[in-house]
Amino acid sequence: MDNQISTKTREQIGIKSYQALYMTKVYNWMALALFVTGIVAYITATTPQMISAIVSSKLLFYGLILGELGLVIYLTAAIRKMSQTTAIASFLIYSVLNGLTMSVIFLVYTTSSISTTFFVTAGTFAAMSFYGYTTKKDLTSIGNMAFMALIGIIIASIVNFFLKSEMMYWIITYLGVAIFVGLTAYDTQKLKEIGSRGFSDQENMEKMSVLGALTLYLDFINLFLFLLRILGDRK
Repeated sequence: MDNQISTKTREQIGIKSYQALYMTKVYNWMALALFVTGIVAYITATTPQMISAIVSSKLLFYGLILGELGLVIYLTAAIRKMSQTTAIASFLIYSVLNGLTMSVIFLVYTTSSISTTFFVTAGTFAAMSFYGYTTKKDLTSIGNMAFMALIGIIIASIVNFFLKSEMMYWIITYLGVAIFVGLTAYDTQKLKEIGSRGFSDQENMEKMSVLGALTLYLDFINLFLFLLRILGDRK
């Protein structure tokens, strides 16, 4: 009986250690991508030739956005087949492209309000990710509702692009904050469960940690952009 208990305990410790290792890799890749995005956005915004090229050319701006979407789809669909190096390179290239498109926020909002919003986002993200990692409650229903609501605000945003309703703009904004707060907790719990299942080898673990980092990175960036609408001081 003692041997059975000790074996089970060792297995539980092993699973928790594996989860912790996997989640550490996820957060590290996410932090690196956020750093790259921030640096690229700032350098672009403070380089007149670069920001002018992005702002003055709709073809370039929307081309960057399409490039980002293409990389997200590519990473999500083909990451198991690609090499570890390709997965990492694709993720970092995505963070660079996102930095280029996000540089325009420095033209709209003051640097101090962008910094303040970033720290508010970081605190909110950390709290919800911690909750998602530690809670015993199954967050699947919250994740499903948040995903359906996300589809709703995407459609509403497209419609409001033509209507230009200020009321709808603010409804979308506050809903966006709520949606990505919920998704942060849900995605963290989902990634924790993935880590508990184990991986076939070290390379597979590294690739899946990149994919996990992409998921949380998108939650963070979108939460930041919605909060910036509320907290940002326009120039």
